[in-house]
Amino acid sequence: MADWIRRFHPAADAPARLLCFPHAGGAAAAYHPLSAAVTGPLEPLVVQYPGRHDRFAEPFAERIGEVVDAVLDALSADPAGRPPALFGHSMGAVVAFETARALQARGQVPAALFVSGRGGPSVPVAARWPKAPSDAELLAEMRLLAGTDDVLLADPMLLELILPALRADYAMLFAHTHRPGPRLRCPVVALTGDADPRVPVSAVAAWERETEGAFTTHVLPGGHFFVDEHLPYVARVLTSVGVGV
Repeated sequence: MADWIRRFHPAADAPARLLCFPHAGGAAAAYHPLSAAVTGPLEPLVVQYPGRHDRFAEPFAERIGEVVDAVLDALSADPAGRPPALFGHSMGAVVAFETARALQARGQVPAALFVSGRGGPSVPVAARWPKAPSDAELLAEMRLLAGTDDVLLADPMLLELILPALRADYAMLFAHTHRPGPRLRCPVVALTGDADPRVPVSAVAAWERETEGAFTTHVLPGGHFFVDEHLPYVARVLTSVGVGV
């Protein structure tokens, strides 16, 4: 539990648990504000990928399946026997989806799957670069997505910490191949920004193909990191799982 999952705001008496997966290059700390916003109705559990922050010395994950297996092994059983809801943004949405499928295959249908800033997995996504991206290409992508302060992007020492994780996560993401399988039996809720330069709203609608349950879409003003701009709204959507999506 200590390596892969963080509890920033313990809430053992919450009606449900929410397992959160960061975006490419991201660390668990990025979800600290979200964790605070949903605590009470939910007990937020945040995944910490290897190779960053307190896991800096560990090798990066190379396969999404490797992350899924490790997270499920680290996830403690809920005393009430309730499966968690899952939330992921951007690359995290892909990892959350594969985790939801793995949970269901183990006989635990997730309470809900919340996917943010990512098109449905059946929509082909071309790799950004024909080869390993240069630092300049990664910086251009970060500026396009507008998820990192320009002051940080101008600091060479900080970039030495940021870029390796981002490069490794993109390699893992673009090496991942979606394989059709049984549809989820839980509700799926998709969130997206209406000005996301990488994720058109039409691609987000494709998440409906992945579930036999209810499907809902929330289109909010903003770009790829719209969640930061609409945290109270996103928190209300996520906490709906505590009363039934």
